[in-house]
Amino acid sequence: MEQFELTPADEMKDKLWGKTGTPERDEMEAKLKEEVHAYLVGEAIRKARQAQNMTQEELGERIGVQRAQISRLEKGKSVITLPTMSRVFKALGIATATLDLGSLGKVALW
Repeated sequence: MEQFELTPADEMKDKLWGKTGTPERDEMEAKLKEEVHAYLVGEAIRKARQAQNMTQEELGERIGVQRAQISRLEKGKSVITLPTMSRVFKALGIATATLDLGSLGKVALW
């Protein structure tokens, strides 16, 4: 029987993205973190919209963008600015939001 050689995931990450602490690895991890956050915000938008039985087109009309833009936001494929996030969530009936800055306290976003 043929033997397979397994490579630990940490070794593969080092090989693909560079060792921990290198600029390449830091950049890749920052980009990955940004993409995860975009995905999570998109999921929140989608869930809030669907809870109201609203279509992407209807939400787009409420904030003045096309359905395709709502789709990109929900998929985390588009960078969302705070002003856009505010318009989206206000259109979904979420009137307030805060940013938790840990030991510095909380800041009202809208």
